[in-house]
Amino acid sequence: MLSNYTRSAQALADLLAREGVEDKQVLSAIATIPRHIFIDDVLKHKAYQNTALPIGQGQTISQPYIVARMTELLRLAGVRDKVLEIGTGSGYQTAVLAKNFTKVCSVERIKALQWQAKRRLHKLDLYNVTMKHGDGWQGWQSQAPFEGIIVTAAASHVPQALLEQLADGGVMIAPIGNDQQQLIMVVREDNKFTQHVIAPVRFVPLVPGDIE
Repeated sequence: MLSNYTRSAQALADLLAREGVEDKQVLSAIATIPRHIFIDDVLKHKAYQNTALPIGQGQTISQPYIVARMTELLRLAGVRDKVLEIGTGSGYQTAVLAKNFTKVCSVERIKALQWQAKRRLHKLDLYNVTMKHGDGWQGWQSQAPFEGIIVTAAASHVPQALLEQLADGGVMIAPIGNDQQQLIMVVREDNKFTQHVIAPVRFVPLVPGDIE
């Protein structure tokens, strides 16, 4: 089943390279991960298009360019080891992270999505991912500190708990805002946090709480 996607996945990686993604390891992850297994059957024909798609529960699988760009931003900042992902969703971004960093800790508030994502990651033999069902606003304190944090839903403001769980010298990439959202990079130096605006974006909201 997985053998027929390789040409489409490579074409997607080539497209992202033309659009400005330069990190070869990130592009390799895009070219080797079968995005179609993270998408419902009715939308599989769109799996290798550079577009976000619905995955149910009011959530989406992010546009591949955004997945690659956010991952690349962490790597450009020197992150290589332990990262926290807020919003597992379909698990596609998680899989890309797993191929680029030593350990991935991923928090998902919707139990059904978390279960589906875990099954997909195991199918791909990606076992450097630890998952938690919980409130993304609270992060994952027992696993902190994190060299990198990536948030895949838009918060109205930067969650304080995530700032506190960022390692000294660590970097967080997150969409911030309600109607008008900006992708930002937060860098921690001692207890000083510096923010840089990357680009305007559009994500589903980061909702507090969790759903069984």
